[in-house]
Amino acid sequence: MFQVVLGAYGLHAEKCKMEPFGSGLINHTWKIYHEGLAYILQKVNTAVFQQPEHIAQNIKAIKGYLDQTAPDYLFVAPVKATNGDDFVVISDHFYRIFPFVEDSCTIDFVIHAEQAYQAARQFGEFACRLSDFDVQKLKPTIKDFHNLPLRVAQFKKALAEAGNERISEAKFAIEEIIRYYDIEEQYVQLVGSGALHLRVMHHDTKISNVLLQAETGIGLCVIDLDTVMPGYFISDVGDMLRTYLSRANEEEKDFTKIAIRNDVFAAIYKGYMEKMGQVLTPIEKQFLIYSGKFMIYMQAVRFITDFLNGDIYYKTNYPGQNLVRGLNQIDLLNKYVAKQPEFEEMIREMDRSRETAHPIHGQLRTT
Repeated sequence: MFQVVLGAYGLHAEKCKMEPFGSGLINHTWKIYHEGLAYILQKVNTAVFQQPEHIAQNIKAIKGYLDQTAPDYLFVAPVKATNGDDFVVISDHFYRIFPFVEDSCTIDFVIHAEQAYQAARQFGEFACRLSDFDVQKLKPTIKDFHNLPLRVAQFKKALAEAGNERISEAKFAIEEIIRYYDIEEQYVQLVGSGALHLRVMHHDTKISNVLLQAETGIGLCVIDLDTVMPGYFISDVGDMLRTYLSRANEEEKDFTKIAIRNDVFAAIYKGYMEKMGQVLTPIEKQFLIYSGKFMIYMQAVRFITDFLNGDIYYKTNYPGQNLVRGLNQIDLLNKYVAKQPEFEEMIREMDRSRETAHPIHGQLRTT
């Protein structure tokens, strides 16, 4: 199989060295060495991305736009196969090859605030570079990916149909999700009122999706563009807040290890606003803190829904794992909400400092 795939790109399998690469959970990824050059080979997970041709079309459209408007911007697009296609199909499986960016690296966890700053700056620059791109040219690659009303509706359905034992086990989690229904209600209001502008968003802003310079740790570019599609900025900022703020990830069972790092929040805000501060509208800027609540809550809802449904979506390694994951995110949400007054004051201080150096119009409020 690999011989056929590599041959479609003009690479000779017998001259290639291959090894598994990265920590991604969706696609299968390998690093390939061929005659002094390195590449990344991926097999797209079509169970998740049911129309991979949409991914290819989106990336091609964005690359064409950036080639014209920002030719110096590092955008890691797929290598074309010998027939000119951006991917090859072998036995109904979709494969693509990317150039490997030399002297680059990725990390799986945010250890210190500078890493969060570099990542936020790169995701901000990506969105900024595409702020004038016609977002209607992009196709959704995962339908309803960050549709919070849908996730809440699925939770309500699961709750109505779940057995008494699971409902009893998840009693506290269920009560907390219901207590925070206002997060979903606010999202519906924001979208319905047009307060949030539809933009080109990455939708998967975990730290491992940023290439860093290996020696300095300076951000180079964003990668893993499969979820790039129309969306709202609260998805990208919210996912950074959800995954960067605490050293403990969603698998942590000891909730005492879940702690919000103020310096990381400040780094995310600073890095993202350096690039998107002049793009976001004054109204949008009011909801930067809300974006964290939006994403953390949605993930909690999804985990608890899956637990109530009998663990049919997320892979589990032990009984009750989805309940633990959901409670983990609820704990993170509670601690995040408790920090909101501090975040508001931090933003005011950073805005005052920025305005002193580079005056901008309007005051930022947070919700």
